[in-house]
Amino acid sequence: MKNLSEKDKSSEDVTPLLPSGAVVRIGIINVSDRASKGIYEDLPGKAIVSTLNEYIIGNWEQEYAIIPDEQDLIEQTMIEMADVKKCCLIVTSGGTGPALRDVTPEATEAVCTKMLPGFGEQMRRESLKYVSTAILSRQTAGIRNETLIVNLPGKPKAIRQCLDAVFPAIPYCIDLLNGPYIECRNEVIKVFRPA
Repeated sequence: MKNLSEKDKSSEDVTPLLPSGAVVRIGIINVSDRASKGIYEDLPGKAIVSTLNEYIIGNWEQEYAIIPDEQDLIEQTMIEMADVKKCCLIVTSGGTGPALRDVTPEATEAVCTKMLPGFGEQMRRESLKYVSTAILSRQTAGIRNETLIVNLPGKPKAIRQCLDAVFPAIPYCIDLLNGPYIECRNEVIKVFRPA
């Protein structure tokens, strides 16, 4: 339930406020054997943070992890961020291709109670405008209790393309999960909420 003052209720331009004490907390997980060992710089994680900073108005908190392509560890990290850290959104990068060690979608499916295949479909549709190998990508999304989990590819440029394609639906999904109200910059990303 969103708290609105009497003044806000009478305003023509009503912007819901966060529930008392609510925090926009977002988990970011870079799944990469090499980045987790320090061989590669964590460019995907930085790309996610930078993009979210452009989208979201106001402060948000991040829970951050760089982990290897190990399904058990990916699952544990998602569960910790969702159930203990109370992230309303978890965004992963990497581990979504056909390689043997790419297991992020499997980990996501294992921890979620509902899957949202439209996210993956939309990301692949968008990525195919740029590279024919996007058809190999297996990104997906799902819900664990009151947390939305979205898988992104590992390339920073593709991360922005995919987030631009699916983020317009994310704040409303979080609303439906009783999460905090996420306000975004309309000049950067136009999110959809029904009237």
